[in-house]
Amino acid sequence: MKKVIVVGATTGIGKQLAIILAENNYKVGITGRRDQLLLNLQASNPDNFIVSCFDVSNIEDVPRHLQRLTDELGGLDLLVLSSGTGKNNPALDTDIEQQTNAVNVAGFTAVANWSFNYFQQQGYGHFACITSVAAIRGSRFAPAYNASKAYQVNYLEGLRQKATKLKMPIYITDIRPGFVGTAMAQAENMFWVAPVEKAAEQIFKAIKNKRDVVYITKRWRIIAFILRLLPGFWYKRM
Repeated sequence: MKKVIVVGATTGIGKQLAIILAENNYKVGITGRRDQLLLNLQASNPDNFIVSCFDVSNIEDVPRHLQRLTDELGGLDLLVLSSGTGKNNPALDTDIEQQTNAVNVAGFTAVANWSFNYFQQQGYGHFACITSVAAIRGSRFAPAYNASKAYQVNYLEGLRQKATKLKMPIYITDIRPGFVGTAMAQAENMFWVAPVEKAAEQIFKAIKNKRDVVYITKRWRIIAFILRLLPGFWYKRM
C-alpha cells in the first residue's frame, strides 16, 4: 500500500482527492487547521486515514508535523499540497494580502522544501501542488493571490529542474485549476466551473501519470494560452 499526505484535506479539492486516494489503496495522512472536519473524514474510512491537525503558515512547525505523520504512515511516496487561500481585495488591505502570502508563499515553501529534501534522501518520491491558472497574469481584484500562485509555479519548475539534474525519480506535478465549485470560488457568473468530484478525478489521473503540468479541467489550457498572448497594453485595461 502506497503512502500519501494530503495537506489541506478538510474541504474542497483536498478532501475529495484524499477520498479518491483512499479508495485506490493509498494510506492517507490528512492535514488541515480544523480538526473536527479531519476527524469526520477519518471516521468515514478509519483504516485508511491518519489525522494531523496543523497550520502550514506556522512554518517552524511544518517539518515536525510532516515527519511525525510520515512516521505514522510508515513511509511516504506522495505528498499533495492542496492548502491555499486568497480573497478579492480591491481595497488592498495589507492584512489580507499578508495572510495570503503566509499560506501560499511561506507555508508552501516550507512544505515543498521538506518534501523535496525527504524524497531526495529517500531516493524517490512525488510532490504535487494545487496552483492555479491565476498564476499566468496579475489581478487587480486579488493581487497577492495571483502573485503567490506565480511564485508557486516558478518554484515547482525549479524543483523539477533540480530533480532532473540529480537524476533521481522525483516527480513534481503542477496542478492548475480554473474555477472549481469550492468555498473559495466566491465570484458570481463564473464560467466553466468544474464540480469538485470531476476536478479531483482529473487531478488523481494526472498524479498517477506523473504529469509535469496539468490544467483542471482540460479546457482551461485554452484560457491559459489566450492570457499569455494578450499584450500588456490590453491586459492592463481589463
